[in-house]
Amino acid sequence: MMLPILPTISTAFIVISAIFIAIGWVLIAKGNVVAHKRVMIAGAVSALTFFIIYLSRTIFVGNTSFGGPDDIKIYYTLFLIFHIILATTGGVFGIVTLVLAFKRNITKHRKLGPITSVIWFFTAITGVAVYLLLYVIYSGGETTSMLKAILGI
Repeated sequence: MMLPILPTISTAFIVISAIFIAIGWVLIAKGNVVAHKRVMIAGAVSALTFFIIYLSRTIFVGNTSFGGPDDIKIYYTLFLIFHIILATTGGVFGIVTLVLAFKRNITKHRKLGPITSVIWFFTAITGVAVYLLLYVIYSGGETTSMLKAILGI
C-alpha cells in the first residue's frame, strides 16, 4: 500500500508536536523551566509545520473525501467535525498560552497550559484517527483542489 506523502508527513508533525508537549509537561513538573520553554516552542513549531503543510495541500492539491462504506460516512463526518472543532480550539488556546508565556504572565499561563495541552493531545489523537480512516483503513475518495473547486482551474 502506498501512503500519500503530504498527509503522512503532516500527520507525523502532529504526533511530534504532541510528544514535545508531553515532554514539556514532564520538564516543568521537574522545575526545568528553560528546557520546558525550548521543548514547548519545538512543539509549537511542529504544530505550525503541520498547519502549513495542511493548508498548502488543501489549497493546491485539495482535500480527500472519505472513501469508506457509505453506511459509516455519517459517523466519519461527525468525528471529523469534532476533530476540526478540537483543532481550532487547540490552535487558539495554543497561541494564547504561548503569548502568555512570552509576556511572562506565568500565573495565567500555568492555569491555561494544562487545559491547552489536554485539548492538543485529543486533537493529535483524533487527527491520527482521521488520517488512518482516510488513507490506511479505507482508500481515500476523490481529491479536489480548492482552487479548482472555486475558480475552475
